[in-house]
Amino acid sequence: MKDFIASGDRALLERHGLASFEALWSLELHAVDEPNKAPRGGWSTVYRLDLEGQGYYLKRQSNYLTHSLERPWGEPTLAREFRNICRYQRLGIPAMSAAFYAERRIAGERRAVLLTHALDAWRDLDSWLPEWRQLAAEQRQAIVSACGLLARRVHEKGQLHGCFYPKHIFLQPREEGFVAQLIDLEKTRPLFLGERDRVKDLEPLLRRTNPWNEADHLGFLTAYLGSGQQVEHWSQRLAARLKDKAQRP
Repeated sequence: MKDFIASGDRALLERHGLASFEALWSLELHAVDEPNKAPRGGWSTVYRLDLEGQGYYLKRQSNYLTHSLERPWGEPTLAREFRNICRYQRLGIPAMSAAFYAERRIAGERRAVLLTHALDAWRDLDSWLPEWRQLAAEQRQAIVSACGLLARRVHEKGQLHGCFYPKHIFLQPREEGFVAQLIDLEKTRPLFLGERDRVKDLEPLLRRTNPWNEADHLGFLTAYLGSGQQVEHWSQRLAARLKDKAQRP
């Protein structure tokens, strides 16, 4: 895969000497969390980078691979995430954007770096939940509607996100309510099984939004479906999957 630099970020990265794989790989930064470890010794780490008021997240990986039928020998998981970022952009699905991507094979290692734009003007749904019951009803409705419209957009474009969790949905207030976009595109894939896949994608969000009540679920599904005609059917499908998940060990 060829190195990628977004046109809007090239000049900024060049001014700081960071427009190359080697520069971003060797840059000294503090990790934002503990590294993820692969069973065979690989690792993946995330860092925060700020340049002239622009925030980024830098991911670096070594031998942190994912395998598929198309790539049986594996590839960096960042390669899959970068492809999915590009796919969502082509499809017009609101989601995280990339500033830089590159990978190298060095001394038996498969290394990869992915630089994405920080969503500093946005707030993830997870952070809204502890104060959910203190929010005005109109604000709650605007948030659940934004989440429903986002899910609708993903599925209308034939995609399954695969990690549709509150911490991966970012919201921003607008005059007409809220808009939403997604992060963490590593597991996204095409919808293969129609309604079954769609239920599978939505259920984790409802399972992880405990403060949402029946009215919130109704608002979410109404925005997702675009009409109220199928709300009862989808409510039953989702309730059955939630029950099944709760009964598993």
